[in-house]
Amino acid sequence: MLWSDPENEPPEELRDMQHMLRRLSVLLAMAMVLAMIVLGLG
Repeated sequence: MLWSDPENEPPEELRDMQHMLRRLSVLLAMAMVLAMIVLGLG
């Protein structure tokens, strides 16, 4: 890695978007598990 290479730091909006996507995927996974339980009980 050269000294002239840019920092390996993503911009602020990109990091915010990644956090939001991670939260959304966790919510989606929990919703799917809940749906499986409800369908299994029904």
